Amino acid sequence: MFETVLFPIDQSRESQQAAETVVKLIKIHNSRLILLSVVEEPESGTPEIMSSPEAIAKLLESAKNLFAQHGVEAEAIEREGKPAFTICDVADEVEADLIIMGCRGIGLTDEGAADSVTNRVINLSPCPVLIVP
Repeated sequence: MFETVLFPIDQSRESQQAAETVVKLIKIHNSRLILLSVVEEPESGTPEIMSSPEAIAKLLESAKNLFAQHGVEAEAIEREGKPAFTICDVADEVEADLIIMGCRGIGLTDEGAADSVTNRVINLSPCPVLIVP
């Protein structure tokens, strides 16, 4: 049912907590797992740490190792851009059947949760989106 699952990650607690759900779902459906992290230009309110390519590379490697400990092989993609649009573009490129995200990440906009990356992905996604609280 879910041949390809895209899991956008950042350094938020919600992203880390969603990993357990991702492992379960990947194992149940024997899915291909693609991890994605987006490097974005720092803006007001955006933590500097997510604009560092080195930090993103380290985050992706740590995530791959975490999934490997659970017997799940993961591919990693690093992209630059606006997170919500980039997530949806990559989902389209890899023909994802599902995007799994934490309920909110570190990328809240100035407008708050109503205009969060998660909310934008829900509205723009080319496939179903599973939000993990």
